Amino acid sequence: MDLQSSPLAVLSLIVAPAVLTNASTVLAMSTSNRVARASDRVRELARQLEEASDLSTPQSARRLHELSVAEQRSLMLLAALRSVYVALGCFASTTLFALLAAALAAVDEHGPVQVLGALGLAAGLVALAALVYGSAMLVRETRLVVQVLQQRAAAVRART
Repeated sequence: MDLQSSPLAVLSLIVAPAVLTNASTVLAMSTSNRVARASDRVRELARQLEEASDLSTPQSARRLHELSVAEQRSLMLLAALRSVYVALGCFASTTLFALLAAALAAVDEHGPVQVLGALGLAAGLVALAALVYGSAMLVRETRLVVQVLQQRAAAVRART
């Protein structure tokens, strides 16, 4: 793509990673909220178990299981959040590399433009891989939540 002949080409090289940076930021905020809720759930379950006089009851066993799942969720969410942060940084780097390449292309510096283009591509690929990994972790965490909800619903239905 000839950056000098088309200002739209430069714009598209800069805007695409910038939009993905924004999307990653929204995902990071959402994931941070999920981490906070999972942490609250761990604290609540731990408090309930600490107050229980007998940990051998079915209710305590359920809470222990839910505490274990909540801990696992927290770790998965932390991995997802870390991955989203990597994606965010890499998408921002991709935008910077594209901007620098466009500026250097305007002054006919082809060597650095190619290097910056390669760096931008590498950063973009790392960002994409991190975003996919983070999203997969979020899906796995959501499945854990749904499993616990289904178990609780089944236990309630069994009592009636």
